[in-house]
Amino acid sequence: MTADRMMHVQEIQDWLRAHLFDQVPIAISIIDRDYNIVDANPWFEKAYGGWRKRPCYEVYKDRTAPCINCAAAKTFEDGKIRIREEKGKVGDGKAMDYLVHMVPIRGPLGKIRFIVEMSTDITEVKRLEAERREAERLAAVGETVAGIAHGIKNVLMGLEGGMYAVNTGIQLADDDRIARGWITLEENVQRISEFVKEFLDFAKGRKTTVAMVDPNIPPQEVLNLFRERAAQSGIGLEVELQPGLKEAALDKDAIHTCLSNLVSNAIDACMVAEQTREFVVTLTSRDEDGVLIYEVADNGLGMDYEISKKVFSKFFTTKGSDRGTGLGLLTTKRIIHQHGGHISFTSTEGEGSVFRIELPRGFLPTPEPLQEAESVESCPPPRREVTS
Repeated sequence: MTADRMMHVQEIQDWLRAHLFDQVPIAISIIDRDYNIVDANPWFEKAYGGWRKRPCYEVYKDRTAPCINCAAAKTFEDGKIRIREEKGKVGDGKAMDYLVHMVPIRGPLGKIRFIVEMSTDITEVKRLEAERREAERLAAVGETVAGIAHGIKNVLMGLEGGMYAVNTGIQLADDDRIARGWITLEENVQRISEFVKEFLDFAKGRKTTVAMVDPNIPPQEVLNLFRERAAQSGIGLEVELQPGLKEAALDKDAIHTCLSNLVSNAIDACMVAEQTREFVVTLTSRDEDGVLIYEVADNGLGMDYEISKKVFSKFFTTKGSDRGTGLGLLTTKRIIHQHGGHISFTSTEGEGSVFRIELPRGFLPTPEPLQEAESVESCPPPRREVTS
């Protein structure tokens, strides 16, 4: 290389040093294979203090030995560029969150001799994120408390009504009034039990217990559970199960909960609709191209557009606050997501609704013990679809 060319190269290096390395508002350091900092720019020294003859783990984190799971060590090993969020200490000893980019520098023979680390202080960003999460948590707590209070208030009104009927029945020696009041008390005690269970399940979630099961078992159990209630309400309850389905990795109890929520809602939708037709709720199961499908269809009240937008919202219910918590569909949605699937529905006001659960077999969770499986069949065509 000629003297002129060497001078130009030196000028370029000096310019890069003066205008990039020393001036960019990012802390830059260069470390060797022994983790010693061999060079750093002014921004680095300003942030982390003196660095000369000190290893990076001492400067960044006030440690006496290399970090566990050291990203620099991995970069020296595989030569990959890494971006990580780290926690360290600034020059005055205060804690700092920083985003670090690690870029390997290779020598003439291709060996990685140094790593350039570029650190950006994100302490303020992390603080604002923590404040936002806390604000969201407090808002959620407030919303939950309001929902619980509203629900309990309505249950208490029912209990008061039952107590009044029992007390007046005793005073009047009216056995029928006493019986009616007692039934009201029983219904509201049961409502309290269901109310508390739904809130606890929603708040704590539940550990998914997955096993290989027959997908037709949960809908068959749900049919047996609701057959009597549907018959007493004059509503037909039908189940159409595709035979010969392969076993699937499911939490049987959780899927039972989902289908119970959907069938219960469908029966309620038929009970509040105008009595102009024979009401039927149909639960089906089938397998389409490796996707396990459950559908619950009814020809009840149906939903308009405004209601359909809110069905998966917390505390939203069309049953009346004295009969529902508004958490059933939200719980169902969470369970289906835990199974790697999704839930959608179609609804026409005055004609009915169809709720559809799709569980791609390839995304189902890994089973724990061993059980059995089989699955599913068909349903009415969608007119307006909402997916969650």
